[in-house]
Amino acid sequence: MNTEVNFAGIKMKNPVTVASGTFGSGKEYSQFFDLSKLGAVVTKGVSYEPKIGNKAPRTCEAPAGMLNAIGLENLGIKHFIESDLPFLKKYDTAIIVNAFGGVGGTVQDYVNVCEVLNKLDIDGVELNLSCPNVCAGCMAFGTTYDGVKQVTTACRKVLTSKPLIVKLTPNVTDITITAKAAEEAGADGISLINTLTAMVIDTETRRPVLANNTGGLSGPAIRPVAVRMVYQAAQSVKIPVLGMGGILTGNDAIEFLLAGATAVSIGAGNFYSPYTSINVLKGIVDYLERHDIDDVNSIVGTVKMN
Repeated sequence: MNTEVNFAGIKMKNPVTVASGTFGSGKEYSQFFDLSKLGAVVTKGVSYEPKIGNKAPRTCEAPAGMLNAIGLENLGIKHFIESDLPFLKKYDTAIIVNAFGGVGGTVQDYVNVCEVLNKLDIDGVELNLSCPNVCAGCMAFGTTYDGVKQVTTACRKVLTSKPLIVKLTPNVTDITITAKAAEEAGADGISLINTLTAMVIDTETRRPVLANNTGGLSGPAIRPVAVRMVYQAAQSVKIPVLGMGGILTGNDAIEFLLAGATAVSIGAGNFYSPYTSINVLKGIVDYLERHDIDDVNSIVGTVKMN
């Protein structure tokens, strides 16, 4: 059975990776399983300079999911190079670095971090244009055709030796518009969906539970929305799609593959169980065996619409 996929020019031994912001750079999860079993590791968002996140509380539960408003806290690209990258290089898995514009969130901020990433021994870069928790930058760029195209074009010019993936926000009226913007600006692939902007209110205090007031909703609650958007995006562009949003089982992942995703990411499921990504991979293999399918690529985009 062939489980290898080629996503945006990145060879993955299987179609399972992890969503940025849910896995760190893998150090904690490596205590539970061999990271080499994953098709790729997508790192937590990295900016050029260190960034302090939002005030606590930054997470809370929701029906069939959770909200987070971490605010893209990270120690910056220098720390990633010195600490996280050497660790990841120990494993036989593709390394995709999620990058964003930092505190300022300007186009030049995106370019600065991408210039550094272009020189590193990594397999690809995922541009985060879709985080709903930063006041400036990511949200503004990710919600419009012009914004996505502007940042992607600028980063494409400096990412001359790495595949470029653009992570899209679901907080738009038509996902195909921003998907096309990324493709036209030279992206090698797109990933979706990021979290849906949401709010939980404490009825006793009459205040939002999160200090940031709103946060990003993730988990099984958003999976049907994600599957729909992956299908729409896959139909509108020729570049491959990395699908994510509430995947907990192999069957969940198969939905995304049938909808048109070449590979899938596990996000909130990592918090539910550190073994979720491995169990999802086993579930995909079980599905292929039960249906006598010898190549996972053969089911991509094969949903039969009514």
